[in-house]
Amino acid sequence: MGCLPFSSSRSERPAEGDSKFKFSWSIFRNPASAQGKRSSKSAPAISSLPQSNAEPRSSSHLASSSAAHNSIEASSVSSSTNLQQVEEEETRRRDAPCISSDATPLMQSISERTSELQVFTFGELRGVCQGFSRSNLVGEGGFGCVYRGFIKNTSSKEAQSSKEVAVKLLNRNGQQGHKEWLAEVRFLGLVEHPNLVKLVGYCAEDDERGIQRLLVYEFIARGSLEGYLFSKSQSVLSWRQRIQIMLGAARGLAYLHQEIEGIQVIFRDFKTSNVLLDEDFTPKLSDFGLARQGPEMGATHVSTSVVGTIGYAAPEYVQTGHLTSKSDVWSFGVVLFEMLTGRRSVDRNRPKSEQHLLEWVRPYLHGSKKLHLIMDPRFEGDYSLVQAQKIVELALHCCHRAPRARPTMSSVVKKLKWILEDVSSSNAHADVATDKEGSVQMDGHNKEVAPVKRRKLVIEDVKRRIWAPKAISL
Repeated sequence: MGCLPFSSSRSERPAEGDSKFKFSWSIFRNPASAQGKRSSKSAPAISSLPQSNAEPRSSSHLASSSAAHNSIEASSVSSSTNLQQVEEEETRRRDAPCISSDATPLMQSISERTSELQVFTFGELRGVCQGFSRSNLVGEGGFGCVYRGFIKNTSSKEAQSSKEVAVKLLNRNGQQGHKEWLAEVRFLGLVEHPNLVKLVGYCAEDDERGIQRLLVYEFIARGSLEGYLFSKSQSVLSWRQRIQIMLGAARGLAYLHQEIEGIQVIFRDFKTSNVLLDEDFTPKLSDFGLARQGPEMGATHVSTSVVGTIGYAAPEYVQTGHLTSKSDVWSFGVVLFEMLTGRRSVDRNRPKSEQHLLEWVRPYLHGSKKLHLIMDPRFEGDYSLVQAQKIVELALHCCHRAPRARPTMSSVVKKLKWILEDVSSSNAHADVATDKEGSVQMDGHNKEVAPVKRRKLVIEDVKRRIWAPKAISL
């Protein structure tokens, strides 16, 4: 449900990939984990994954903040002091005497950095969202509800303008706990990248009304990639658009894995619903509640609870709880297959033999002769089989059964850039050239254009020549 904070769609059918089911990873399974020794605990079964993308709460109860915000005036101050109070109080009230890798929010190594997030009061955000009215509701899920609103722009250049935001109101009895809320604040307040959603601010108040936890994001108008790939109500993404979107998403993951100084961040829940699209279809990764800091001090992996979404989680992570950046790479490969086929990673509404995407596509991936049989029919042939084969090879590489054999995300970025350049080049050469008599000129480069598109072009040319009105000289 990661798209909901920013989606303009009020309600959508739950993704099949979010449901609980038993699933065999046999076709991609790695017999032995490549990430070091197995955990002493028994490997968790795939069916043990939660139905949602939220991590199970720990037994510790949520802490109370030492002071409540009583002012409803807009605030634009450094959030470090306020956030530190929330963290310190939670640490003092935590039941468990020791902190495991799972009980620690993301990125302790940079916890002392300050952030310029806006700190809002509950009353202020209630006003922004018109009393959290149904008319402002844009999404809801296990975490709570998301509302649309406008706040004053704090930029000195645009002080008189307003900014559209999405306000996530955490359900105190919901599936997303305080730890996930805190992870999003700590992480998104410290990093910035064109392909990561921007966190504007937050609210943390404890008073007689109870615990209030809210997050304020930039509003992403077009909603999620999931909606465009699987919803009939959305326009169809072109071949070029899909590659551009996947390239942007890959850049976001590469930034998390390799470009933040001193640390590595593992997203842990990459899927189509967590890729949001702005007005220009620029992808932005969202929902960082499950993100974790990567291995440190030469460690090969991070041992953590198995959470995420069935159909996207890497098999070695499901089996052992060993988390690495290559877990994200696997998930990216799954989404590449979704982009090619227009099908969900798991779809229980299809025939049994077609419910699990990775199993269904496997017989069609050897060579390009059968590849067209699994391509999204909404392309209507408007794609290159040569480029599609390159995407398949990249997706298979990402979904290699041995984690260490999978590419890095920076390598994935390079390969997708090459494919996108090839798309641009092919489009330039494959454009239909019309001669003086209006006939279609098909050159050698056009052989890569799928047969369906060639037939359509020829038919259109014939129609023009037969039915085009001719000038009559008097």
